[in-house]
Amino acid sequence: MTGTKSPSNTVHVVGAGLAGSEAAWQLAEAGVDVVLHEMRPDRMTEAHRTATPAELVCSNSFRSDDAANNAVGLLHAEMRRLGSLIMRAADANQVPAGGALAVDRDGFSAAVAAALEGHPRIELSRGEISGLPPVDWSSVIVATGPLTAQPLAEAIRDLTDETALAFFDAIAPIVHKDTIDMSKAWFQSRYDKVGPGGTGADYINCPMTREQYDAFVAALLAGEKTDFKEWETNTPYFDGCLPIEVMAERGHETLRHGPMKPVGLTNPHDPTIKPYAIVQLRQDNKLGTLYNMVGFQTKLKYGPQQQIFRTIPGLENAEFARLGGLHRNTFLNSPKLLDQQLRLRVQPRLRFAGQMTGCEGYVESASIGLIAGLYAAAEVRGANLLPPPPTTALGALLGHITGGHIETVDGPTRSFQPMNINFGLFPPLATAPTRKPDGTRLKGNEKTIAKKQAMSARALADLDRWIAEHLRVAAAA
Repeated sequence: MTGTKSPSNTVHVVGAGLAGSEAAWQLAEAGVDVVLHEMRPDRMTEAHRTATPAELVCSNSFRSDDAANNAVGLLHAEMRRLGSLIMRAADANQVPAGGALAVDRDGFSAAVAAALEGHPRIELSRGEISGLPPVDWSSVIVATGPLTAQPLAEAIRDLTDETALAFFDAIAPIVHKDTIDMSKAWFQSRYDKVGPGGTGADYINCPMTREQYDAFVAALLAGEKTDFKEWETNTPYFDGCLPIEVMAERGHETLRHGPMKPVGLTNPHDPTIKPYAIVQLRQDNKLGTLYNMVGFQTKLKYGPQQQIFRTIPGLENAEFARLGGLHRNTFLNSPKLLDQQLRLRVQPRLRFAGQMTGCEGYVESASIGLIAGLYAAAEVRGANLLPPPPTTALGALLGHITGGHIETVDGPTRSFQPMNINFGLFPPLATAPTRKPDGTRLKGNEKTIAKKQAMSARALADLDRWIAEHLRVAAAA
């Protein structure tokens, strides 16, 4: 929509990615007027292809949807409880992906855009915000993501007198399904696991012999890579999204213990022979016509990519809808620069959300957008919203970003690095479970599973209590 909003009670959200879109939605649903600023299509980035809000530029997977046993699945569940637009759009546009929640990327972004454009309290404004937002914007959420335009990034750096940290994030190739040789490949999820919208046979698997694997690794190491610019040469990678050739450089067998691990799968074309390594492809769109190469983010140049990836059995004649690429991500030293409500300490009218704060992953970014929106909405109403408990996934992630509850063992010099949500960020249980519901003693891996399930149950109970005691009170203020 378009229109003129009162500046005194309007929140400006800069950046219509996943975090910015979620922040705008939470504000609007709380009854606050929002102007959502997006520089695309006036100015594009190295990774985006469209001007649509919440475009997915890397994988189409939101990872595990298992709320009982997986921290990211738990974060999904918490966001659903909080009325997340991103989760609503993901659920409505899911595609089969074993135990993961993967989405049709175009359908997902279109659903987010339609909700934002149809909300009477949201105004979508196109155009770049160069430098710091105008001083008369009393409440701003900066959610410009890892590809923040240089003028704004430099303004933030100058304001904080802090050199921004940065890392590289790489994009995996996407293959046209009808060009995959299914006489060599087959459909199966690891251990036949059934996930949301899936059947237990949701991945295409391409097997490799030891000789094929050895030759593949050698080709990865020898392949011509993207050249770095001078200012990029000392930028570290984020370990959760390493280029495949960088993983190969860490050891010949690294890939077999990572994205190419040959476990939980049986080749129906030759069931008595165990593959030495397996390449998996995951459905990328609702039509099932596109599949992305799982874990195959790369900085190889386009020519070597096609040549090397076509040595994979089943992909000899593969046609690529998109080849892999590389882009630079930037994030803040958030524990030093931001307060517990994600406000910039030196200029509290500015909040930050999404990957800029030092979280990693679609869902994590959106969740920080969600809480930033709730904080800003409470502030506009004159209320003070307490943070969600650190025992919740949202609270644990927020604690990592703000340094709110994580003990430092290395003293004040400890460096801040991007992080996916994981159970290592949660406070330990007061008492670890030792017995099953039937009274028998837990053994081996059963203890780990029971511990995760207990932490998940605690998180959801604590979140429900926080919503009832704090969020609803703030909303009524």
